[in-house]
Amino acid sequence: MTTIRSVLPAPGRSLRARLKRRPFTHHNRLAAVIVLLNIVAIPFAEPTSMVLADFALAVLIRQQYVINLLFRLATSVPTHWPLRIRWTMGKVYHFGGAHVGAALCATAWFPFSAPSRVLTWIIAAILVAMIVLALPSLRARRHDRFERSHRFCGWTVLVLFAVHSVPSGGPLTVLVLLIVVASVALPWLRLRRVPVRIDRPSRHVALVWFDYGVTPFAGSSTSVSRNPLLEWHSFANVPAPGRAGFRLTISRAGDWTGSLIDDLPSHVWVKGIPTAGVGNIDKLFRKVVWVATGSGIGPCLPHLLSGDTPAVLVWSARRPRDTYGDALVDEILAVQPDAIVWDTDRAGKPDLVTLAYQACLSSGAEAVICISNKKTTWHVVEELETRGIPAFGAIWDS
Repeated sequence: MTTIRSVLPAPGRSLRARLKRRPFTHHNRLAAVIVLLNIVAIPFAEPTSMVLADFALAVLIRQQYVINLLFRLATSVPTHWPLRIRWTMGKVYHFGGAHVGAALCATAWFPFSAPSRVLTWIIAAILVAMIVLALPSLRARRHDRFERSHRFCGWTVLVLFAVHSVPSGGPLTVLVLLIVVASVALPWLRLRRVPVRIDRPSRHVALVWFDYGVTPFAGSSTSVSRNPLLEWHSFANVPAPGRAGFRLTISRAGDWTGSLIDDLPSHVWVKGIPTAGVGNIDKLFRKVVWVATGSGIGPCLPHLLSGDTPAVLVWSARRPRDTYGDALVDEILAVQPDAIVWDTDRAGKPDLVTLAYQACLSSGAEAVICISNKKTTWHVVEELETRGIPAFGAIWDS
């Protein structure tokens, strides 16, 4: 371990390096740009039009087809383009900053858009409540409350906004509202209850197999529920080359996942379409290092199996074979015989930043993609980026 540590340089101290750390994320930068554009528009814009524009952006940027289009455009950049351009394009998954900025601005404009003062303030109050419940600290502690309030309050605001704006608005208002309604409704039009087969290699993990006529692309996710009006959870899809269907790797990380592992249900609900996620950006690079902890191996697996982008795996888990089963571990090693598989039960907690940095140097990889819990992901991404390594990982903004 001493030899490994010697290759890790000190983090950069330049302004560019410092801007790689929170709160200067691409997510927050994008939100700030949206707010700034709205501020610039204040002397010229009509409040109702700005509410409509911001409201539409806040909803559409979260639409599954729009998300997939954003990823397709961003990852279409050729690998021979300069690394800095591809590094920036890889941050496409920070698109949620546009949702946050537009939602804040729509709420701020709303009190000034008033054909009906009572209805205006009712809608404004609901929007403020949604923003408060979406604050990161509250959302982390009460995620179920955040999810339900966003869903039901969002639907309520959509109805009230139509009553508020359509009578006094023109054809453009009606058209935008129809587009927004269609955007919200589309995933629910694809709601279905589907059979599943669940393997449980240990009490900590369930491998959930789906085969209902959908074979998703690598780097996508599927929303799953046992009660579709109340609670949804998104998991990375693991398709296998040449096989129909896919599987999800679900670990025990709360009441919902624990209940699913214990109950082994025969059916679950799914909605919408497979939606691109952070893992999709691997195609921007000639070679990547995948860093995973625990069940984070699931989102990495389809990319490792397909081999479309050359890769090196660093996987840290507690007793991998006992927890995830011999079949899964052997499947990984078959395509990644030189993978670093770190058993935390035997070797303790690894220094993932150093392991990832060394893997980049020794393999010639251009970027690191980290799939782990929030604290570890943010730590690995920030520490590598301040040392000049493009690094990517989920930002928990949905």
